[in-house]
Amino acid sequence: MASFLLAYELDVTPNNLIAAHGAFSGANPGLARQIAQRIAAGLGITQQWLDEATAADETVDKHDGIELLMTKLETTLENFSKNTTAARSEASDYGNQLEQHVAELVQVQETGHIISSLADLAKAMLERTRHLEADMRRSEDEAKLLRRNLEKAKRDAEIDHLTGLPNRRAFETVLEREHKEARAALDPLVVAFCDIDHFKAVNDTHGHDAGDRVIRLIAEMLAGISDDNCHVARHGGEEFVMLFRSATLSEAKTRLDDVREKLSERRMINRKTDEPFGQITFSAGIADVFDFPDPRAALKAADEALYAAKQGGRNQVRIADKPAQAA
Repeated sequence: MASFLLAYELDVTPNNLIAAHGAFSGANPGLARQIAQRIAAGLGITQQWLDEATAADETVDKHDGIELLMTKLETTLENFSKNTTAARSEASDYGNQLEQHVAELVQVQETGHIISSLADLAKAMLERTRHLEADMRRSEDEAKLLRRNLEKAKRDAEIDHLTGLPNRRAFETVLEREHKEARAALDPLVVAFCDIDHFKAVNDTHGHDAGDRVIRLIAEMLAGISDDNCHVARHGGEEFVMLFRSATLSEAKTRLDDVREKLSERRMINRKTDEPFGQITFSAGIADVFDFPDPRAALKAADEALYAAKQGGRNQVRIADKPAQAA
């Protein structure tokens, strides 16, 4: 898989890793056939072609696929690095010993034919050993480069590239960690869903570039209230998710209301047409995580509260109803 990416100078990205794994593990035989046909035709594999070939492929859960591939590749790289380092060390030790023997043979006073032959043979072996050591060092360097690319790919896999915020995958990791820590420390923990109001109308009227500007603006404003105890991520589309640690429901609602009110006062203009966007607002639903059996139930409750805010007129923050047993 890695050799395929390196051979065609393809970046080590989440999508490329998933595509290569699918093609060479048997999970995506269609892509494997396309690659084989292209190589047989002498066309090679380019990034543009691979992107087009995989654009419509929805057979793999990208989040799960990335997680699996990262784990496998990390393990392979770790084992490879250990083996090459150990082998290079042994080759170096052997080369040093061999070099010493060569020196001793050359210094022998009885320079008969046998001694000369042994010295020549030892010199040849030493040269080959040094070449092997150099090859192993290059392999180590390649493994280090691949590891750095893998680490970058992992970071990229958790970032929403439109806003620069963490994505849904990264948020789920934060939620799991913060839930355990908050429960142990008896800290409050509140989760929130925020959704841009009438976002489709912005896209339809002003275009997707304008819609992207709105998403980036709200992402920036929500990120403005985040800190070590407040996390924000883009959940997908025009929806954001937030986690407030050490904040009560009323405190979290106040912070979100402040952002919502500031946003509603902003006036945006279409840069191409000079037409105003009109008032931009968002609705939100929040829930106390510890009012519910688990974080997923709290997320669902916050989503339902968001829906209630939408039904209730939008541009507002609603607190989720507690489940009957916790009321």
